[in-house]
Amino acid sequence: MRGQTAGNAPDPALSRLRAALTLFFALDGFVFAGWVVRIPAVKEQTGASPGALGLALLGVSAGAVATMVVTGRLCRRFGSHPMTVAAAVLMSLSVALPPLTHSALALGLVLLVFGAGFGGLNVAMNSAAVDLVAALRRPVMPTLHAAFSLGGMAGAGLGGLVAGHLSATRHLALLAAAGVLLALFAGRTLIALPAPTVPGTAATATPDGSTTGATASDDGRPQAERHSARAGGSRWPVLVFGLIALCTAYGEGAMADWAALHLDQDLGASPGMAAAGYSLFALAMTVGRLTGSALLERLGQTRALVAGGATAAAGMLLGSLAPVLPLALAGFAVTGLGLANIFPIAIGRAGALAGPDGVATASTLGYAGMLLGPPTIGFLADWSSLSTALTTVALLSALAAAVAYGTRHTVRDSGRRTAGTEPRST
Repeated sequence: MRGQTAGNAPDPALSRLRAALTLFFALDGFVFAGWVVRIPAVKEQTGASPGALGLALLGVSAGAVATMVVTGRLCRRFGSHPMTVAAAVLMSLSVALPPLTHSALALGLVLLVFGAGFGGLNVAMNSAAVDLVAALRRPVMPTLHAAFSLGGMAGAGLGGLVAGHLSATRHLALLAAAGVLLALFAGRTLIALPAPTVPGTAATATPDGSTTGATASDDGRPQAERHSARAGGSRWPVLVFGLIALCTAYGEGAMADWAALHLDQDLGASPGMAAAGYSLFALAMTVGRLTGSALLERLGQTRALVAGGATAAAGMLLGSLAPVLPLALAGFAVTGLGLANIFPIAIGRAGALAGPDGVATASTLGYAGMLLGPPTIGFLADWSSLSTALTTVALLSALAAAVAYGTRHTVRDSGRRTAGTEPRST
């Protein structure tokens, strides 16, 4: 599969591949959100205390983190396309298991399986997306992550609508069936299409931080083998992008768990307005990702990372410290716009440098940030106040921008050497 056909028209196979991957990103968000909205019902069924439920929910995180590391290697061996389909089927099937449990221990064990599917799918489909971006020569990663956000919004909305009419067991069983059917439907296209290759090129950073195809020797090796050969020389820049992903995922996790409480507790918002705070954040993030490809083409990746981190920092300072509700809501929206594209860019850059292993490393670090955010905010809120604790989101967003700017030359030059080209003066 080539990146372009005659006359710069998109390869029809690449268009089909992009559509299939978009479905998998949407499926990921849809299934995960469907599970999240049924957590209260599953808690009641298992009779778990809040503490026991919290420990059981760590099963998702433990399963995801453990599997993310392994999935990079499996993608190199079996290919990212088959691994995407397999992980999507596993995730979809396992979402039906939680309402069948009757204890916190059993719930934690089945959530390990669910987390394994979730983590594996995220690494595999992002690895496939990195290859697609290189073949298309266009920064489409943000639009794929927008599909995840849209799927999550649809899953949460549908879950809320059916919660009063269907038991958690029936709802999640239907969700599992729909997920498997969608995975198999999109998977037929994904498995039928080989991973795209761009002979004679490799992902290279330009002075503005964007990614282009740089001429390199075409040794005829399989793409996974070339990724493996590049991985050893790109550990440092991959860790840099993993740190950027961690800083911004910290903010996403914190907003999900604490935004509504901040509006309710500190600003006296009604329950409906408090819930609207996170919804506004999520909507702004989705809009930001839908427009992310155009932003990247205009600014380049490094400038987009710096601008996004600075925007998120300013928005979160406003959202956490504003004395009135309208300003806080505006701050949450600005934060969503700022954070929208940082994680997709970081994962894409790590994958371009080191293939599936780079995606796995950066994703694991990013997911760790999402896990660290909520408990860290809670601890700091006990020590000081919730509004003050939420300013750490602004601090880490600013840190992500500073790291992206401060390491731009190091990462660029390392990427060129890894791709087989010599650094050029800028």
